[in-house]
Amino acid sequence: ELPRANLFIADDVGLGKTIEAGLVLQELLLRQQADFVLIACPASICLQWKAEMQRRFGLRFEVMTRQFVSYRRQERGFGVNPWATHNRFIISHSLLRRPEYRDPLIAHLGPRARKGLLILDEAHVAAPATRSKYAVDSDITRAIRDLAPRFDNRLFLSATPHNGHSNSFSALLEILDPVRFTRGVPVSGKEALAPIMVRRLKRDLRQLGVENFPRRLLVQHRLEYVSNEGWE
Repeated sequence: ELPRANLFIADDVGLGKTIEAGLVLQELLLRQQADFVLIACPASICLQWKAEMQRRFGLRFEVMTRQFVSYRRQERGFGVNPWATHNRFIISHSLLRRPEYRDPLIAHLGPRARKGLLILDEAHVAAPATRSKYAVDSDITRAIRDLAPRFDNRLFLSATPHNGHSNSFSALLEILDPVRFTRGVPVSGKEALAPIMVRRLKRDLRQLGVENFPRRLLVQHRLEYVSNEGWE
């Protein structure tokens, strides 16, 4: 129902945020609103993202790496912009921070990429991690803050969207939707989050009769020390 997909999917671990992002992506493709797609995620799950998109949705993504850049230059010439050789990419957070990868991407996107989609996995890494009103941004925060406005559609994914500091949370939401949120202004009430944030916990699914998730039980164990015999 949104004119643009600016959504924060903050479901609990194991509830399928990757699949939800893929469903939104597929819908945008059907509406011809996602010509260029970029997924930014931790390096350890880049190949997992690629496999999930291929297996579940039939979408081929290229993982941006040094080897990929080298291959494209051998194939098409040293002056080619590797970002212009495909329309769906996956890049790790660590590479996105580096100017040799980020600057060609910005040059390819221009001031604004029409019909673009940015999917940011583990989005909490882009939030300033301190409580100060205008905390110093990290490299990944600056990179995402520079890239996000260039995309018409943005999906942020994180099971831990809030780090306990309201200013940090509002700074993260401002990157997602600068019209509704302002850095330094605390987010007040669920009503402000309802239009852009979806959050489901495992207990919510249990209430609907889904019992596939084991219950977490906290059991207290008492340890006593016995001299000359160790712990029991």
